[in-house]
Amino acid sequence: MKLIAITSCSTGIAHTYMAAEALEIAAKDIGWNIKVETQGSVGAKNVLTQEDIEAADAVVIAASTSVNKDRFHGKRLYEVDVNDAIKNGQQVLKDSLQAPIYGGAKQTETIKVEKESNNNFKGIYAHLMTGVSYMIPFVVAGGIMTALSFAFGGINSEGAIAEAFKTIGGTAMGLMWAALGGYVAFSISDRPGLVPGMVAGMLASSSGSGFLGALLGGFIAGYSVLGVKKAFVKLPEKFEGLMPVLIIPVLSCIITGFLMVFVVGKPLTWLNETLTSWLTSMSGASSVVLGVILGAMMAIDLAGPIGKAAYFFGVASLTALTQGQTSPVMAAVMLSGMVPPLAMALSSTVLAKKKYTRDERESGKTAWILGLSFISEGAIPFAVADPIRVLASVTVGSAITGALSMIFNCGLAVPHGGFFVLLIPGATSNVFMMILALAVGTVVSALLVSLWKKEK
Repeated sequence: MKLIAITSCSTGIAHTYMAAEALEIAAKDIGWNIKVETQGSVGAKNVLTQEDIEAADAVVIAASTSVNKDRFHGKRLYEVDVNDAIKNGQQVLKDSLQAPIYGGAKQTETIKVEKESNNNFKGIYAHLMTGVSYMIPFVVAGGIMTALSFAFGGINSEGAIAEAFKTIGGTAMGLMWAALGGYVAFSISDRPGLVPGMVAGMLASSSGSGFLGALLGGFIAGYSVLGVKKAFVKLPEKFEGLMPVLIIPVLSCIITGFLMVFVVGKPLTWLNETLTSWLTSMSGASSVVLGVILGAMMAIDLAGPIGKAAYFFGVASLTALTQGQTSPVMAAVMLSGMVPPLAMALSSTVLAKKKYTRDERESGKTAWILGLSFISEGAIPFAVADPIRVLASVTVGSAITGALSMIFNCGLAVPHGGFFVLLIPGATSNVFMMILALAVGTVVSALLVSLWKKEK
């Protein structure tokens, strides 16, 4: 059998390539051929050619974001979450041979529609992931530029270089709302959704409704485009050229804009301001409890839906602050997310080597880098082999790290970057205490799993 696949995750970093590797290994074990296109944060690699597509018996799309499927008309197309490919590669490949033909007969189209209607949450989640994946680089770049402005010019960013960094950072951070709204809408309605989605994001920025406003605005924009397309489906042929350049952008912007201004803008602005005030005033026991909860969420499914929810909360807290401030919530989230791979690396390469296979020890060496880079997925190979012991152990350590981060009043100005961001002046608050919180949680988890695991 000849198969082709596309893998893509929300950040375009770890899951994308882990899923590709899992599918390649699964195909090799079965004795099939497969070519996998990875759509990561640096763009598509190993791109499928028309010849690859024509020769394929089936197509697998393993993604937590929306992937354009237009080039696969007439092929058996099987869609799964990126985690399914990592955990059950062989079954995914086998199931793909029974998948309906994409864009084929009415019967297969009906099957596809029914399948999608029974999985609406997955569709919404994919749209959300698409928007966030495009937004995160703006936040990271903006946050680091702002931190560099402090490094070169002090807290007031004095001097030409510091002022330039501050301007660049502020511009990047300002564009994140347009990216979020635009690409949520793009995921729903393809390219026509970009204009109203970006307009919705900028309206969210100007109104103060922030992350929540841009997110909801993206959904409104995407579905308004679909509504306009449906309303004008019987447009005379000579006017069809007006659809993409006039009718869709104008009407969808009017619908989206009016709803943002007159319906959802003020309530979401109030909600965003309330959230910001709560986070700013949070201290004592309440902050520690929040740190425990967020820390546990970051580890319990290793960057799955639960971990993503905690991460989104951290990003929302960061974007709600004024330029130059650091978020204690974002710090707790990132530090906690670094614990699982670092703990498994410490256990498998230092504390309890004999309790791991040779492949696991090799994975442990890689997990050091992944953990320092804030890629929680580095612990997945260990969790797949021993889920109860590994997940329970790393969840305890991550919860401790989250709590300590809050107790130490640590803060972070960017949503990613791991240990390497800690070295940038202005990107963090109480950096030495951040390192201590990370070290304590890592050691606790590593000791727990090392003592609990059985000899191989």
